Amino acid sequence: MEEERDLQEELRELLETRQYTRLRQTLADMNEADIAAVMDEMEDEVSLKMFRMLPKDMAADVFAQLEIDAQQYIITSLSDKEAGNVIDNLMADDATDLLEEMPANVVRRILANAQPETRADINNLLRYPEDSAGSIMTVEYVDLKEEMTVADAIERIRKIGLDSETVSICYVIDNSRILKGTVALRYLLIHDPEDRIGDFMNETVISIKTTDDQEEAADKFRKYDLIVMPVVDNEMRMVGIITIDDVVDIIDVEATEDIEKMAAMIPSDKPYLKTGIFETYKKRMPWLMLLMISATFTGKIMARYESALATYTILTVFVPMLMDTAGNAGSQASTSIIRGLSLDEIEPRNFLSVIFKEWRVALLCGGSLALINLVKLLVIDRVPLVIAGVVCVTMICVVMFAKCVGSMMPLIAQRIGLDPAVVAAPMLTTIVDAVALIIYFTISTRVLHIAM
Repeated sequence: MEEERDLQEELRELLETRQYTRLRQTLADMNEADIAAVMDEMEDEVSLKMFRMLPKDMAADVFAQLEIDAQQYIITSLSDKEAGNVIDNLMADDATDLLEEMPANVVRRILANAQPETRADINNLLRYPEDSAGSIMTVEYVDLKEEMTVADAIERIRKIGLDSETVSICYVIDNSRILKGTVALRYLLIHDPEDRIGDFMNETVISIKTTDDQEEAADKFRKYDLIVMPVVDNEMRMVGIITIDDVVDIIDVEATEDIEKMAAMIPSDKPYLKTGIFETYKKRMPWLMLLMISATFTGKIMARYESALATYTILTVFVPMLMDTAGNAGSQASTSIIRGLSLDEIEPRNFLSVIFKEWRVALLCGGSLALINLVKLLVIDRVPLVIAGVVCVTMICVVMFAKCVGSMMPLIAQRIGLDPAVVAAPMLTTIVDAVALIIYFTISTRVLHIAM
């Protein structure tokens, strides 16, 4: 981070002192991702000036890696011709992602100055549902025919390779664009120029349909160790490819959404420091209000057992410990199950196996905690044996309940089509806290013979 700040100051100084030749040379020697990271930390006006200093062959690559706010500022500040050139040089999927976030009048202005092929590609991608494989694919790829020779294929790569997202994998299609197989570039290099593509192409192809969810695409990349995957329509006609960089972005976004849901927040699509105070408030307040209202049940339970607390005030001392332990135990189980579901290690059909495992784990955890507590209560706190027994039995019961419920809720949510992350920590903790109190006071009143 310190090195990045030093670089930012150096570039800013070169810009302010108008050492443009040296600035351009410095930028030309840098990686596009590093330039984008520095520009994202600069003020919008400075970032725009820096962008205008970039060599033309780097500008589009840097632009594609900027944060969406910086992209919008730059593209709306450029002239119509400049904006059109930027869009023409972007990969179709990157251009589509940008235009989806912009006002309709700006989109019309930009598209009006883009090349016809660019407009056609972008309009084609915009018609796919949000979060679908079709919405994140790019249409720039190398296609070959079975009857081509290796020499023909290499000549075609030379012609269209620079405008393609990748040339490491080429796709073999027929005259109807039906996907027939793939050929890795390394196989083209080791075969004789006269060899026919159809004789050595790989006919076992992992693909995904345009309407499939983007998370399914990410799962296939992880499962099959892919770096690129073809996207086909319902008739198996090839329409585009998804590359690993898009999948990394998907995984990042989905993981962030799950973390925010598990923390009882409405997911945000903006970085923390670029999200306004009121917008942050709106995303947090609904869940806080719901959880506050639901937590009133805990107060009602305490009020119902007021006589027990009045008779044995020492019982109150152990309420926070039991509730916190139950909440933590439930969160451990739910987090493990949610992670297993996201990695396809667990499926809803494993319900009984998961519950049985968590039940045994809970018995071990609850018993160990109860034993440790018993020693502490008798030796350090010096409470009566009967009170220590009530607390320790309650500890075993609440841990077992919390872990079983914590493992069941994500599985049930997955089964009925809800996001398992929604039922995680805050909601689970509210339920477990209430039940832990009921278990505690039920055992207390029975063992201590307290009249209600």
